[in-house]
Amino acid sequence: MARALRRWIIEQSLASNVGHIGSALGIVEIMTALWAGVMKDPGTGEPGRDRFVLGKGHAALALYGALRFRGLLDADAFHTYCGDGSALGVHPEHALPGVDVSTGSLGQALSIGCGLALGLRKKGVGARIYALLSDAELNEGQVWEAAMFAAHHRLSNLTVVVDLNGLQALGRTRDVVALPSPAAIWKAFGWDARDVDGHDVEALVGALAPPEVPDRPRALVARTVLGKGVPFMEDRLEWHYRNLTPELAREALRHLDPEP
Repeated sequence: MARALRRWIIEQSLASNVGHIGSALGIVEIMTALWAGVMKDPGTGEPGRDRFVLGKGHAALALYGALRFRGLLDADAFHTYCGDGSALGVHPEHALPGVDVSTGSLGQALSIGCGLALGLRKKGVGARIYALLSDAELNEGQVWEAAMFAAHHRLSNLTVVVDLNGLQALGRTRDVVALPSPAAIWKAFGWDARDVDGHDVEALVGALAPPEVPDRPRALVARTVLGKGVPFMEDRLEWHYRNLTPELAREALRHLDPEP
């Protein structure tokens, strides 16, 4: 799945002439672990299905790839990404199967996740909520208000994955708002928190298993590389926004494993 997603991201980014390529490539293993290994009945419409909230909505192409891989989105629809009249925008819209909420306004995803988790618990539904946030999103005060709320209400059915790639739109996160030892900070807010290699699918699946601390929400700080898999994009700030040329797309695809 990870191999397929990376190729699809490059091919469709070129076809649509839309950026945010590095952000999408950097979360491929996280999406693979969640959508192919962890979440229960995602996108089925069943009341007991697990829900996914993409805080960093600009990485939506990775989510669309996951929906395609799981058969929730066909190839023809995937290829309409950012086209006229398409439901597949730069940020995900809730009209799509598997997308429960429209997201992309940074800082709001965890609050949405808290509401979903609390609502499901009150209804007695044993589903889980998974929210994927960017590390730059942690600059937003609303995130920490939601973190306190989740810990206070012991929302053990809520898991946050932080995509810690160290970059944001205008520079390195350490130069914009430094946040040393993020896992320790989540723990200080009352969460069960740990670090994980964000490009190791097996480690991610293990870390996303049912929590060892059953009365706390969980936070995984996933250490990732923006543009992972394409050497000329890796950890390069310009690939937060930059578009591909046909020549660069061919070079990128040469570095990727063959599609399974």
